[in-house]
Amino acid sequence: MMEFTAEMIAGFLGGEIVGNKEAKVHTVCSIETGEPGALTYLTNSKYEKHLYTTQATIVLVNKDFIPQKEVTATLVKVPDVGMAVLKLLEMYQAAKPRKQGVSEKASISQQATLGKNCYVGDFAVIEAGAKIGNDCQIYPQVYIGDGVTVGDGCTIYPGVKIYEGCVIGSRCILHAGAVIGADGFGFIPNAEGRFDKIPQLGNVVIEDDVEIGANTCIDRAKTDSTIIRRGVKLDNLIQIGHNVQIGENTVSSAQTGIAGTSKVGRNCFIAGQVGIADHVTVGDRVLLGSKSGIDNDVADGETRLGYPALPGLKFHRSSAVFKNLPELAQRVNRMERELESLKNSQENK
Repeated sequence: MMEFTAEMIAGFLGGEIVGNKEAKVHTVCSIETGEPGALTYLTNSKYEKHLYTTQATIVLVNKDFIPQKEVTATLVKVPDVGMAVLKLLEMYQAAKPRKQGVSEKASISQQATLGKNCYVGDFAVIEAGAKIGNDCQIYPQVYIGDGVTVGDGCTIYPGVKIYEGCVIGSRCILHAGAVIGADGFGFIPNAEGRFDKIPQLGNVVIEDDVEIGANTCIDRAKTDSTIIRRGVKLDNLIQIGHNVQIGENTVSSAQTGIAGTSKVGRNCFIAGQVGIADHVTVGDRVLLGSKSGIDNDVADGETRLGYPALPGLKFHRSSAVFKNLPELAQRVNRMERELESLKNSQENK
């Protein structure tokens, strides 16, 4: 078990200690569920009430924070709590022991190349022609197909399947159950009313520093490549169709679906359950709200919300009208009755 003292934490973060500098922690938790031996943090003033009752040993607070009551925990005051928490989590992650060695139960082709300092778990399969870089962590039951290339420092969690010919960059993280390079959804109707399969002969190219969530599927291209650019972060349960291209540093929440041959620009934010139709181009720095349906091109910097998706301001105006529809309907009905009454009175004169 790794332990850190308040003095060590303050030194690492450039913070100031209020309390016991020898206080020790070995885990991290939220301020509401604080327990002895845990480090927690206060980033939002609405949670301040928990500071005075938490059992956590050390609490990170902003340097200008002044408690209103007695605090039993040791405080470490830092310039920016949010960034401090990030740095600590990164430090804790880096200090965790890495798995080592190649399991005798793994199946590695003699025609495969395995880099230095790699871990390969039980029942992992690495096929002929695959090239694995240095310092990779390949967990049990991973399948890496013929001719796959994996860069340095990648982590591939249990049950990931990477089909033949796909390319994974360096420092990528692929979470459990992700499937890279399955056939794209390509069929064509024939004269008998059935569907003929269109061979999917391309591959998937994932550039450096990409993270792919659990059970996310990225289909291989019909020809050429499905491309996920550098720094992209994809959540769990996402479907990326064949020949899609996603630009650098774009992020997407869970259950998004992007249909074939669509292009998404760089630095976009795609919220959960967004659907993007085929052959659509989404520009750079675009924000797509949850459950938006995108069936036409989106220009750089736009915000789209709703289904079908509308420009942000138009959506909010429409929503303001929609929630008042019952009252508007009553007003219209009343006005129609009044007009009918006026019409009748005019006819009877």
